[in-house]
Amino acid sequence: MSAKKTILLVDDDIDLLENTAYMIKSIGYDVVTAEDGQEAVLRYKEIRPDLTLMDVKMPKMDGFDAFFKIKQFDPDAKVVLITAFSIDQKKHLKAKSMSLISTINKPYDFEQLEELIKSNA
Repeated sequence: MSAKKTILLVDDDIDLLENTAYMIKSIGYDVVTAEDGQEAVLRYKEIRPDLTLMDVKMPKMDGFDAFFKIKQFDPDAKVVLITAFSIDQKKHLKAKSMSLISTINKPYDFEQLEELIKSNA
């Protein structure tokens, strides 16, 4: 097993997903990607990443529902949600009560993301 930390990156915007994955790899992390909430839950169970960065608004299953499923599977999962939209406050409060690390807004700057990764992965 490598000493590198693994980040699970989830977004249905493929360009953003690939660009962000490239940037995270460039600072020394392994990156596994998923394109929707269902795939995110499957990938999480396969790899048990050190940190999950996940978009909220996605097809099939949104980021909150994927977060809840991941937390059921692994209560210690570290997850940061990313959104460009206003979020469901009820789901957000529930997620915070289940130790959601943070919610950041798109467009995010990479320094902000790097800081979050370094302090939580």
